[in-house]
Amino acid sequence: MQDEFLKGAAAFGARGVLLGLDLGDKTIGVASSDPDRRVATPVETIRRTKFTRDAESLAALATARGAVGLIVGLPLNMDGTEGPRAQSTRSFVRNLARILPLPAAFWDERLSTMAMERELIALDTSRAKRSEKIDESAAAFILQGAIDRLRGANA
Repeated sequence: MQDEFLKGAAAFGARGVLLGLDLGDKTIGVASSDPDRRVATPVETIRRTKFTRDAESLAALATARGAVGLIVGLPLNMDGTEGPRAQSTRSFVRNLARILPLPAAFWDERLSTMAMERELIALDTSRAKRSEKIDESAAAFILQGAIDRLRGANA
């Protein structure tokens, strides 16, 4: 998985904003890095409707932020294998490339939502606010892990 990630990330260049995506069945969590790729920040949660509308929303966010690439959470099974959700994620990214032609790299997202849920609980965030922010927070968690790995690979 790490080799696949680094191979995909090679197309990003050394600098520029990256968007992190946490694809769910009903929502897409979106996060953004700074141009120097030091910090990932939650951006928004897109309520999924139709693919074209979802892709256009992502394209608008990417354009507005000047994104040069995408980090997409890949929902692997706990044993590291790919199941139907991972296949669906890969398919989404292939189709997205027709509307948003940015390079994409996949990042293992196992337990990212659970980690962010625990973090938001620790911050004493209400249940309603947690459900509102969990997907974009998970996207930030995914993106932060990926940019930390990229910095380590370039050090």
